[in-house]
Amino acid sequence: MPGTTYSQHPLVLPSYPRGSHLITSDITSQLSEPLKGVKAGLLHLFLQHTSCALSLNENWDSDVRKDMSDSLDKIVVEDKAGKGIYRHDAEGSDDMPAHIKSSLIGASVSIPITNGKLALGTWQGIWFLEFRDGKHRRKVLATVQGESA
Repeated sequence: MPGTTYSQHPLVLPSYPRGSHLITSDITSQLSEPLKGVKAGLLHLFLQHTSCALSLNENWDSDVRKDMSDSLDKIVVEDKAGKGIYRHDAEGSDDMPAHIKSSLIGASVSIPITNGKLALGTWQGIWFLEFRDGKHRRKVLATVQGESA
């Protein structure tokens, strides 16, 4: 008997270096069972950090991810020379720019679910953007909701 289902799933992303990364397969592999049970619904992904981001964007040409990272670095510069551009610099020259980029891009995405699969466009994929130097283990809270199959 169909009904409405809601479930939450804490996910841990693999450690990624600074840059823009396609994580669609990481997400779908960790959520294959919960997604399978949804006829029509929504997947909401919430990144539980303030110095990285989630986005939906180009999934085919990796140059788009490189260009995105390069462009964000030009828009929000680091204070590598220590000139005092930012007041918040106790955690390194990449920290405050990471917070700004996170606010610009966002910490969450919502994706429709149709018949147990993500209803992404032909060229769309889920991106994780890491704005800090060094590798971090990043947590995502996934909420699956919708009409059960």
